[in-house]
Amino acid sequence: MENSARPARMIVVGNEKGGSGKSTVAMHVAVALIKAGQAVATIDLDSRQRSLTHYVENRRAWSQRIGRELYIPKHACPDASAGSESERCAAFVETIDGLSEHHDFIVIDTPGHDGALSRLAHSIADTLITPLNDSFVDFDVLSAVDPETFAVSDASHYAQMVQEVRRQQFLAGRSIDWVVMRNRLSMVGTRNKRLVGTALQELSQRLAFRTVEGFAERMIFREFYPRGLTALDDFNEATLGTRPTMSHVTARQEVANLLNSLNLGMVALEAKTSQPDADTEERDRHAA
Repeated sequence: MENSARPARMIVVGNEKGGSGKSTVAMHVAVALIKAGQAVATIDLDSRQRSLTHYVENRRAWSQRIGRELYIPKHACPDASAGSESERCAAFVETIDGLSEHHDFIVIDTPGHDGALSRLAHSIADTLITPLNDSFVDFDVLSAVDPETFAVSDASHYAQMVQEVRRQQFLAGRSIDWVVMRNRLSMVGTRNKRLVGTALQELSQRLAFRTVEGFAERMIFREFYPRGLTALDDFNEATLGTRPTMSHVTARQEVANLLNSLNLGMVALEAKTSQPDADTEERDRHAA
């Protein structure tokens, strides 16, 4: 890919397993960057599920419905069924080059399966965020573990692909900051949580990625999606469509902690909001 006159920083959200929260992460990162004064575009490479695309569409529709301006990134969703594989990759490169001329950051949401477009996106990443549900079911996307000792063993196909991409970028004089984000964390300490944490720490030394804590398993993130909202939006009844609660405050703090750990050069985010109602977060604790 040729460098644009004004190269944008590429943030790729990737994981070869669906349901890990990639689109939620992509939207929150994009909105945070816009709020920090950056010009931001998003690309959804999963033209079948179109989760990020629907998120953006929901956000635009909700903004119009409530008559309030919301931060909305410039969005593109290339048709992954149009043309040959090489033609689709060429179209993706053209999209990237066009967006790079007018944007500081491009956030790319990849599908939950391997493919040429996904591999190409990984190859141009400056920051790669891999959301990982906090269980050994999803840990398998990075590595197998010994069933008795829970020690990590062979790297997965996805991890090997990322390592190969990083090797190629290193030879070209570039580097990829790989961040594995522990997502849907239990809000109580469990043996599984400790074991997954230990395994990730061991694997991070082997594969040279950073681990950060993402979002807890709380219902509020699921409620954001139909309205296209994020934990970074104004916490008032007009914007939310409901009275803000302590769940909103806690969710914003989690997002702020994540974004500040990504080293994207933004001004540190703070969990500021209007006063919410008292909330015991009982729904979150019992979220499915």
